[in-house]
Amino acid sequence: MSGLTIEGLNAGYAKRQIIENLNVATLRRGEVTILLGPNGCGKSTLLRALAGLNRASGEARLDGVNLLTLPFAQRADKVVFLPQSLPQGVHLQVLESVIVAQRASGGEPDQTQAIGLLEALGISHLAMHYLEKLSGGQKQLVGLAQSLIRRPSLLLLDEPLSALDLNYQFHVMDVIQRQTQTRNMVTLVVVHDINIALRHAAQVLMLKQGKLIASGAPETVITSASLAEVYGVRGRIERCSQGKAQVILDGVIEK
Repeated sequence: MSGLTIEGLNAGYAKRQIIENLNVATLRRGEVTILLGPNGCGKSTLLRALAGLNRASGEARLDGVNLLTLPFAQRADKVVFLPQSLPQGVHLQVLESVIVAQRASGGEPDQTQAIGLLEALGISHLAMHYLEKLSGGQKQLVGLAQSLIRRPSLLLLDEPLSALDLNYQFHVMDVIQRQTQTRNMVTLVVVHDINIALRHAAQVLMLKQGKLIASGAPETVITSASLAEVYGVRGRIERCSQGKAQVILDGVIEK
């Protein structure tokens, strides 16, 4: 089946296993899946495991091929992982860095395509700026352009909105949705804002202590019961005047 399926995945580090026996039904191509859960629950560990950056066993099948058994170079042809921050000390202009990423993935340098991506992300005015001069949010947007130019089959984004203002958060999620559909990728995104998940996700995975608590359509996963179990908060899902679901938090559950 086309997409990503996870079976019996264990992942972590040399002295600590974070994720145990994780099973996820197929995440379809062309759809954005958002990964939710409290700090330390294993969200970043899962992305890094899929990208081949930490220890993992089990199966993570992309279009039937187990990523965990592929040599790193072959996996990198299919999977792109964008961490929360870009490497420091890279002295390149923004446009140049996107073209370098394109070349690294085996593509022919295409300045028109690179500029088009920068325009879609609203940062074409930064094309000739050097990376080290950018703000944290601007660097995240450049990192997203570098990731998309590589045309992955599986795109893994670890908190790509964390340094962005509200305007850019919604703009970038709209771009991610469009690019995911246009390029027919599987896209897995870590966010902390549950309302972003309700608005932008086709599917939601909710983790707690390395285990999958719930998965499926946003409004079936994000409920008063799951908010209480996973986050320890009293909350409810209501619809705004435009009919869109949103989370209202009423307080913390006393222990």
